[in-house]
Amino acid sequence: MRITVRVIPRSSRNAIEWERTGETLKVYLTAPPVDGAANEALISLLAKRLAVPRRAINIVRGATSRQKTLEIAGLSEEMLERLLRP
Repeated sequence: MRITVRVIPRSSRNAIEWERTGETLKVYLTAPPVDGAANEALISLLAKRLAVPRRAINIVRGATSRQKTLEIAGLSEEMLERLLRP
């Protein structure tokens, strides 16, 4: 499954929320966007919240951008909705 993620690095907290459109995740990270630290923090946070191994999450597009496309193996859209919706 592929999802679009908007990353906000150097935030005061690590958090995940849906944008108003409901199709894009907004992820707040305390990690800085230096040397891939924010990407590592993003993968770690999503793996923990979705209960999947880190290797199941890959950045397909936007590794150096705030707008990223992620591919998550072994996860359905319904499961993603259930785990991340409030």
